[in-house]
Amino acid sequence: MSKWIFSIFILSFASGFPFLISQAQETVEVTLSAAVEGCGDEVIQSGEACDGSNLNGKSCSTQGFSAGTLSCNSNCTFNTSACTSGGGGGGGGGGGGGGGYVAPVTSAVFSGHAYPKSTVTLLKDAQIAATTIAGADAIFQVSVSGISAGNYIFSVYSEDDKGVRSSLLTFPISVTSGATTNVSGIFIAPTIVVDKSEVKRGDNIAIFGQSTPNSEITIAVNSDEEFFAKTPADKDGVYLYNFDTSPLATEQHFTRSKSAYSGGISSFSKSISFLVGTKNIAAEFPKAAAEGDLNGDGRVNLIDFSIAAYWYKRPISAEFMQKEAERLNGDGKVDLVDFSIMAFYWTG
Repeated sequence: MSKWIFSIFILSFASGFPFLISQAQETVEVTLSAAVEGCGDEVIQSGEACDGSNLNGKSCSTQGFSAGTLSCNSNCTFNTSACTSGGGGGGGGGGGGGGGYVAPVTSAVFSGHAYPKSTVTLLKDAQIAATTIAGADAIFQVSVSGISAGNYIFSVYSEDDKGVRSSLLTFPISVTSGATTNVSGIFIAPTIVVDKSEVKRGDNIAIFGQSTPNSEITIAVNSDEEFFAKTPADKDGVYLYNFDTSPLATEQHFTRSKSAYSGGISSFSKSISFLVGTKNIAAEFPKAAAEGDLNGDGRVNLIDFSIAAYWYKRPISAEFMQKEAERLNGDGKVDLVDFSIMAFYWTG
């Protein structure tokens, strides 16, 4: 069974802006499996329904027929021409039912590491295509089948045990008819939260989130120079780092994190901000899928887009500001920045 292997870049939309991750360990491998030379060795491999006399335990009845003899085509697909449909003993069945060649299923399978027992969501062209639950070891696999051949934008994200959503990983994929496209080695970036929206200079700010269990977390805090710190994630993937703000200037700062595990390195998480000032103010814990969800239904879709489109470049009413604008970037106007936020959190 031969395979073609292609490498693609991951487009990460953390903070609403795409960037390329070109490090080798961050490259996702795409394997296209199709029936080609190698078929005929009596061993069923990926992409083969059968091989020679090896029918993998299948029969005409498992293929939706009532009787007959199932065989294997030379391209390792089932031959149902000798299968029959209809009731009873043959009753004029005659011609092999709807038999003949059965086309292989066109599908895409995505796998990698998320967070233990977290919900992993797969988007196809900005619409939810499938969801799955990662295992206790954070490994997940999610697939979509029965799709047409063509070019798609697939995206994947996860939510940690507090409902905080990860940054979005996006894959432009060309799907081949009759083939299974395997996108493996996905490493979803950690979630990240801070415990203070403002921290008194010299005090600690707690930076925490969730990632793959027992991974090494790198935390970056920007200033005139960027500060880096490392901390381990525990057996549940939870990490915590108390960052001393003494070296930071009295101004707004941003922090983000990434994870390393078993030779793989994730992309950076989305960036979150905090102010170094003269007092400590507790941060409001982020609500799942709050950003961009203008009508508060827990989803970001065309309804929210329509609301934002109405207020685009118009004077914003006080009611809109109080109820909805805080779910955008909060600058008092609806512009392209806000639509970028909605695109990042789009669920369809």
